Amino acid sequence: MQHHCDDLVTLFDRCFARDFNTRLRGGFAEPEYLPADAASACHRIHFTRDYFRSALHEVAHWCVAGPERRLLPDFGYWYAPDGRTASQQQAFEQVEVKPQALEWLFCAAAGHRFDVSTDNLSGEATDPAPFKAKVRAQVLSYLETGLKERPARFVEALLAFYRPGATLSADSFS
Repeated sequence: MQHHCDDLVTLFDRCFARDFNTRLRGGFAEPEYLPADAASACHRIHFTRDYFRSALHEVAHWCVAGPERRLLPDFGYWYAPDGRTASQQQAFEQVEVKPQALEWLFCAAAGHRFDVSTDNLSGEATDPAPFKAKVRAQVLSYLETGLKERPARFVEALLAFYRPGATLSADSFS
């Protein structure tokens, strides 16, 4: 199966451009969310280069962000780059559980491989297993309680495009 970022851009724009005035765009050195401003009438989700997973991850952050946060650059979140201490990594992982759980659901809907990302290659070594367990628990919670409107809409679009007739179940997330 081919996974092209242009397809994600098209799917996202079909799902959200009109209702949420938000566009997904690739080709950037770093991911970034920019709310509408004098330079652009629409909100913009920028993902890294042509990386499929970067696009899905940034969409997941957008799906987690509420209306107020979607008016702030990068949703107003703190971010410490690669090279974090163990305590900084713990803070990073706390805010990444829900976005990475949504990213895993998006990957599954698109038939694309998912691995949790601790995003700290040159920082203090930490065991990724507890973080992965939290992300998986959040995925299972989403499946049990149902997704909110935006992520549900995107999952359905991904399933329809990449895996017509398929559904997501807990068995898919081991």
